[in-house]
Amino acid sequence: MSTSPSPARRSAVYLLDQVLGEGRLMAELLGAGALDRLEPADRARVQRLAQDVLRGLERADRVLGKHLRKTPPLHVRNILRLATVELCSGGDAHGVVNDAVALTAGHKKGQHMKGMVNAVLRKVAADGGAEWAKLRVPRLPKWLRDPLVMAWGGEAVMAMETAQFAGAPLDLTVKPDAGDWAARLGGAVLPTGSVRVAQAGQVSALPGFAEGAWWVQDAAAAMPARLLDARPGEAVLDMCAAPGGKTLQLAAAGADVTALDISEARLARVRENLSRTGLTARVVAGDALEHRGSYDAILLDAPCSATGTIRRHPDLPHAKDGAEFGALFELQAAMLDHALGLLKPGGRLVFCTCSLLPDEGECQVEEALERHPGLTVDRAAPDRPGIDPAWITEEGGLRLRPDYWPDLGGMDGFYMAVLRKG
Repeated sequence: MSTSPSPARRSAVYLLDQVLGEGRLMAELLGAGALDRLEPADRARVQRLAQDVLRGLERADRVLGKHLRKTPPLHVRNILRLATVELCSGGDAHGVVNDAVALTAGHKKGQHMKGMVNAVLRKVAADGGAEWAKLRVPRLPKWLRDPLVMAWGGEAVMAMETAQFAGAPLDLTVKPDAGDWAARLGGAVLPTGSVRVAQAGQVSALPGFAEGAWWVQDAAAAMPARLLDARPGEAVLDMCAAPGGKTLQLAAAGADVTALDISEARLARVRENLSRTGLTARVVAGDALEHRGSYDAILLDAPCSATGTIRRHPDLPHAKDGAEFGALFELQAAMLDHALGLLKPGGRLVFCTCSLLPDEGECQVEEALERHPGLTVDRAAPDRPGIDPAWITEEGGLRLRPDYWPDLGGMDGFYMAVLRKG
């Protein structure tokens, strides 16, 4: 029996321990260098393994539950969860079980449980796959599911959960011809112009990455900059710029872009992407509420709950609990008010959030219209190729959800509206 488990599985269990035990987000862990010692291909595998477990957590626990007399410590439970998801997805039983036992044996508090782990996983290997397939699509945690049901209804939320469970393909925003790059990458051009690649593998190894022909950006996340429609020479502020996809779009349009973000560390990635793509923007580290200037157009992708990104960030529903909602709502309103003060008369501002909560989208715009006489919503802005008129909201914004485009692989949840200053 192997005594040296796969580094990828060991690292995946570490990520699960941190997300489910410490409430940390995977992006935070990766930014802190959790996987830096691994090769790029191994890093991609670790993230895929951990994300698969987080998406299928409810199913994994149900499959395991019939074989466990009592709940083991979290670290051992996460080893079991990882192995169960792999086994129920067709993983090699010998390698999966041996690694799980070795991981358990290598943990001081779990050594005495290696026999139990072996016995349980042998049973899962025998009949877990059939049981897995019969279980319902995993549901979102109650703290998130309840407000979403209130906003969109139970049927829509179940469709969102289906999209979340399926995961997200790779979407790219392409500088040159999208059709040409879709063909070269084995992808397809989406109705809104993004390129979608279903089985991408290691992103940095794909054709076009090194020469900066494209950048990774969900199709929904690409829409705010398209609605802003920046023009050559315009002074444009990307108010919360990191990680920089929207900055790249604005710069590619020829605008004079200022990329502002409070995090110098996150701006390093913006600079890196600008360098790789050969695009230019003024990169500024600072508090958006203290920024000064005068701009023709502003894109405010405000800090939010990020609940619209659960397809690609399945750790979020498990690492958060909604306690920060109230503070976020207040911050969004304050940032929107300040942004309007930086906008030239007649200028336009896109307010957007990657949230599924109306309080972070529709409600923010409705309340801003009440606070600012002369402010209007540009109702013509969402009239663009690929936009279903049913996605346009009562106040004139655009509501995107994970359950849209079900036959194409879904999209992130987003809200956006183009505001014009009188």
